[in-house]
Amino acid sequence: MSKKSAKPSRPQVASKPQKKSYNPAIWIDRPSVATEQDAFFKKIFLALSAAILLITIVLAIGSGINGDDEYQNDYSTKLVNYYSTMGADTSALYIEKGKMHYYGGFFDILTGFTNKALGLEVADAGYHQVRHFFNAIFGFLAMLFTALLAREIAGWRAAILTLIFMFLSPRFLGHTLMNPKDIPFAAGYAIALYYMVLFFKKMPAPGWKTALGIVCGITLAIATRAGGMLLIAYLGLFAGVDFLIKNSFGGLTKEGKKMGQYALWTLGIAAAGYFLALLFWPYALQAPFKHPFEALGEFSKLGVKIRVLFAGENVMSDQTSWDYPLQWIWRTIPLFTLLGFFGSLFFLKKILTRYQVLPVLMALFAAVFPLFYIIYKNSILHDGWRHLIFVYPTMVVMAVLFFITLEDVLKENKVGKYALYAVVVLMALEPAIFITRNAKFPYVYFNTVSGGISGAFGNYETDYWGVSVKQAVDWLEKQGKISPNMQDTVTIATSFSYTTHAYVDKKFGGKVRVKYTRFNSRYETDWDYGIFPSRYIKGPHIRAHTWPNKRSIHTVTANGVPLTAIEQGSGPVFEGEKFFKIQSWQAAIEAFRQEVQQYNDNEIAWMKLSMCYANTGNFAEAKNAANKLLEIAPGNTSGLLYRGLANMNLGDMNGAELDFREAVKIEDDFSTGYYYLAVIENQRNDVSAALQNLQRAIELSPRFKAAYELAAQIYEKQGDAQRAAQFRGAAAQM
Repeated sequence: MSKKSAKPSRPQVASKPQKKSYNPAIWIDRPSVATEQDAFFKKIFLALSAAILLITIVLAIGSGINGDDEYQNDYSTKLVNYYSTMGADTSALYIEKGKMHYYGGFFDILTGFTNKALGLEVADAGYHQVRHFFNAIFGFLAMLFTALLAREIAGWRAAILTLIFMFLSPRFLGHTLMNPKDIPFAAGYAIALYYMVLFFKKMPAPGWKTALGIVCGITLAIATRAGGMLLIAYLGLFAGVDFLIKNSFGGLTKEGKKMGQYALWTLGIAAAGYFLALLFWPYALQAPFKHPFEALGEFSKLGVKIRVLFAGENVMSDQTSWDYPLQWIWRTIPLFTLLGFFGSLFFLKKILTRYQVLPVLMALFAAVFPLFYIIYKNSILHDGWRHLIFVYPTMVVMAVLFFITLEDVLKENKVGKYALYAVVVLMALEPAIFITRNAKFPYVYFNTVSGGISGAFGNYETDYWGVSVKQAVDWLEKQGKISPNMQDTVTIATSFSYTTHAYVDKKFGGKVRVKYTRFNSRYETDWDYGIFPSRYIKGPHIRAHTWPNKRSIHTVTANGVPLTAIEQGSGPVFEGEKFFKIQSWQAAIEAFRQEVQQYNDNEIAWMKLSMCYANTGNFAEAKNAANKLLEIAPGNTSGLLYRGLANMNLGDMNGAELDFREAVKIEDDFSTGYYYLAVIENQRNDVSAALQNLQRAIELSPRFKAAYELAAQIYEKQGDAQRAAQFRGAAAQM
C-alpha cells in the first residue's frame, strides 16, 4: 500500500515555490499520466472484479429463497400486470399483505418481465434463479462502485482492498445472494455517492455523463424504497459544502454565476432522479408529491411489528432498546471493518490531511448519519440491521482509508508494516473461511469478538429468513425420502410453507404436500416430516440445547450451529393430539406418556400432559409435567400458565402468582396470565389490582368472556350495578 500510488500530487504555493504545501480544503487532481504501478493495479482490480462477479452469481443461483419473497413475488406479478395492461390492472396500487405498494418496483419489474419473457412461473425453480441472478448483479454493483469510490479517494490499491473487504463480508455477501429489497437500494446508494464525488470534483462544469450517473443511483434507490430520497438531501448538502470549500463564504456574494450553476445542476439531477424513479413505482405515480412521502413516513416507523430475538429475549420489534442497530452491526461485521472503521475515526485528522476532504467526509457522513438518525427517531427495525445495510459500503471505505494511512505511518517501521499486513490477512481469513463453509447462507455470520454464531445461538436471530430450508428439502431428496417417482404422497409440515412450496410443488408433481404449521402446535395434524428453522423458537428453549429434539433426523447447520431441523412424523404424540381434541383425557394421557418415554425432550407432549392432568383434576401430576416442560423450554408461557394453575389448585397462591407474573413479563401480551393474576388478587380482596389486570386482559383479548364475567362479579360486590351490567352484557355477546 505505497504512499506514492495513493497520494495525489501537491500543488506548490506561489509565494514560496521552494516548499510544497497541501490545502485540505480544495480538490486536487491526480497526475495526468498514470504510473506503471497504477496500470498494474488496475488490471488486478479488473480481474478481481470479474472473478467476484462470477462467484457471486454462482452462489446466488444456488441460494435458498428468503421468507419475504412471498410478498416480493406477488408484487412482481402485479407489477407486470399493471404495466402490461397500461395501468388497467390496478392490483399493484394497494397490497394489504406486506404493504408492498409502498416500495418502488424496479427490481420486481425487471425480474418479472424477464421471467415472463422466459416463460417462467413462480412454481418454477428457474423463476427464483432469475431473481437471484439479478440480486447478484446489484450486489456486485454495490461492491464495484464502493471500490471505485475508494479509488477516487486513495487509488487503485485502495479499490482492490475495498473490493476484497466487501466480498469477504459474509452479511453483505449473504444478502447479495437473495435480498431483493435492501441490496438494490445499497447499490443505488453506492452508485450515487461515487458519481457525486466525480460531480463535485468537476464542478461547476461536471458534464452530463457524471450527472447521469447520479441520476441513475438516485433512481435505483428511490425505485427500490422511499428512503432513496435521502440521496437528494445528500446532493443538496454536499453541493453547498463543495461550493463553500472552493469559494469560501465570500463566494456567496461574489460568485452568483457559480451559485446558479450549482443550483441548476443540483435541482436538475434531483428532479430527474426523482421523477424517473416514479416510472417504476405505480403507487407513487398516482400522487407524485404525496405517496412517496407517505411511504417514507411508513418506513420511518416500520409499521410491521414482529417478535424478535434480541440479547436473549423475545421482544416485539417496537420494544427493542435504542442500541438495537449498534448491537447488530458490531456483532456481525468482520473485524477488518469493525477495527478499521473505528480506527478511521481515531485517524480522521491524518486521513483528511492525506486525502481530499470532501469525499472522505461524504463517505463518513453516509456511513454514520442514517444510523444516528434511526436511533434519534426511535425507528422500528427487525431482521437484524438489513434495513441499514446500505451504510456498510461506506464503512468499508473508511476502514480501508485507515489501513492504508496506518501503512503510511509505519512506512519506516518494517516490522510494524509487515505485522499490519499479517493482521489484515488474518482478519480477512476468518470470514473467508466462514463463507467457504457456509456458502449457501453466509448472512448468518457473527464475528469472533461477539462469540461467533455459537455465541449468538439462542441470543440473536440466525437464519431469520429460513434460507436453509432449501438444504433441508435437498437432504430429504438425497436420502430418498421424497421423490417424483414415489407411489405414495408425503406430507411436509413447516413454519416456512411458502419457500417449501416453491421447492417441491412443481418438482415433485404433487407427490409432496406442504402443510403450514406453527412450531408450538406442530403435532396437531398428521405429517411425515417436519422442517422447522429456529426463527420462531424462543431464545431460552434454544439456549437449553433441547432443540433440535430427539425427533430430529437431520439438522442443517452453520459452523456446527443448528439453523433448521427436520423432524420425523408419526408416533404417539399425534394420537395424543387426536384424543386431546375430543377431550378424551385418559386416552390422551396414555398417548403422551408413551411419547415422552420415547422422546423425553418433546416439550409439546409434556405441555399437553400437564393440560390433560389439569382437566382430570390431577394437579400434582400437572405440576410435574409443567416442570418437565420448563426444563426443556425455560420461560415457556404455557408451562408457566399450567404450573400456575396447578399451584392455585394445590393451594400455593404465592407460587401461582410468581408463575403468572413471570409469564406476563416474558410476553406482555399474554392475556390469560393477566386474567389469572386478577383471579388471585380478587381472592385477596385487592379489587383495584384485579380490575387493572382484567382491563389489560380485555384490551389484549376483546372477546375474553371470562374476564368480562369476573369484572362484572367484582363490580356487583362493590355495589356498582351499572358497571356490572355493562360487563354482563358484553360477556353475553361473546
